Formats: sequence, C-alpha cells, structure tokens
Amino acid sequence: MKISDLQIERYARHILLPEIGGDGQTKIMDGRVLVIGAGGLGSPVLLYLAAAGVGTIGIIDDDKIELSNLQRQIIHTTPRVGKPKVESARDTIKTINPDVKLQIHEERFTADNALKLLKHYDIVADGSDNFETRFLVNDACYLTETTLVSAAILRFDAQLGTYKAHLKNGQQDHPCYRCIFPEAPPADTTPSCAEAGVLGALCGVVGSLQATEILKEITGAGISMSGSLLIIDGLGCEFRKIKINSDPDCPLCGVQPKITNLSLHA
Repeated sequence: MKISDLQIERYARHILLPEIGGDGQTKIMDGRVLVIGAGGLGSPVLLYLAAAGVGTIGIIDDDKIELSNLQRQIIHTTPRVGKPKVESARDTIKTINPDVKLQIHEERFTADNALKLLKHYDIVADGSDNFETRFLVNDACYLTETTLVSAAILRFDAQLGTYKAHLKNGQQDHPCYRCIFPEAPPADTTPSCAEAGVLGALCGVVGSLQATEILKEITGAGISMSGSLLIIDGLGCEFRKIKINSDPDCPLCGVQPKITNLSLHA
C-alpha cells in the first residue's frame, strides 16, 4: 500500500520512529485486527488502533450501552446509552480516522462463529470479561494460527500477555494461555467487574498497553511479549513481568494435545 501525502502527515510521529518508519506504517495500514469486546479494555484498544491507522478493525460485541459502562468504556458517550456497543464504537472511530475499514459483528464470540471470523484477521485483541470466552478465544486462535494479545482486569489488578503457540521454533518459547491456566476456575470463585468493581482509569492503562503490543506484533518492532506475562498492581503502581514456559502437557499445544477442535465449547 502506498502512503499518501495526507497519511504521511497523519502518521508522521510513527514514521519518525526508526523502529517503525514508512515500512512499519504500511504494515499497520495493511493490518487486520479483531477486537473482542467494546468495553473497558476494548475502548482504548479500538481508539489507539484506529488512531494508528490499522487498516481493518473488526469489533464483536452483543451488548448495548448502559449508564454504568461510561465510567470506563470511553469510546461510548452518554447520548448513546441503549445503543449497541459495536455501532457506538463504529461512530467514534469514524470521527477519529475515516480511513479505517470497520467490520462490526453484533453477536457473541462463540464456538459456532469463531473459526469463520478468525479467517479474516491476523491478530486478535481479547478484552472479554469472563474465563469462558478467554479460553474459547485462546483455543480458536491456536487452531487458526492467529496471534492473540489478551488482557484481563478486575478491581485494581490486571494482566497482559501475547500468545502465539502456533509458532514452534527453538529461538523463543511460545506458550498458549492454557500453558498458564489449564482450565477455567469454577464460576462461583471468580467475581465479575459488575460484582467486584473495576477502576476505570486502569482500563485505559491496560488497554493502551494491549494496543502497544498489537502494533509491535504488526510491525515487528521491539521484543514480543510471547513467553511473558505482565502482572499489574494498580494500587501499588507495580508492574511485574514474569517468564512463562510452554507446558509439554498442555491439552491444547502440548506434545499430545487433547483439544483439537472447539467441541468442548459448544
């Protein structure tokens, strides 16, 4: 894709970065990212990916905007309460960067539509708020060889990781989400944001980091977070990055995988 004069002006601060430059910005403009959830994490992810000029952005969410969302879901506005989140996100993005091609999916991400959806994207940003969806997204991304940048947040705590276990090589360890968490905890042991609360501003911090990692994966800039997990303590303002190894017994990406399709999610 050739960069026009207007695009050179719009993306000048990216192009000035030696790690990105014109070639990197071209990769961004050719990028295809699916964002799962247009909520607390999806909002800053979508805003920064659109501002960066990601060529095609997919948004999947079946929720409508509620007043209680607006404390953290900054892509939405008060007059849009009651409107589908995907439509609101589309309207905001169009005001930020009309060059971005948007594909909105007003539905849940399920075992029935996952593989079909992922065929159209290179990277997935998971900002879902439940373990059921996170495990489904991880499994679907592995089976379709799609890079996953996943984040989760609750109260004042958050975590962020990049998963591309489909890349098997001796130079870098590439675990999947199940290498860290083999299975979801019992539903009654993990409260949701609606039950336990979440600091809105921390969603902006984590979502911005998530967008940063996506842009790094698109351009090849810096060091991938694959093989690491970032743990954030918002109250203590502490960031801890820990190394994560592949699990040879992982039921998905291990030596003898038990999960070879999405039937367990049906």
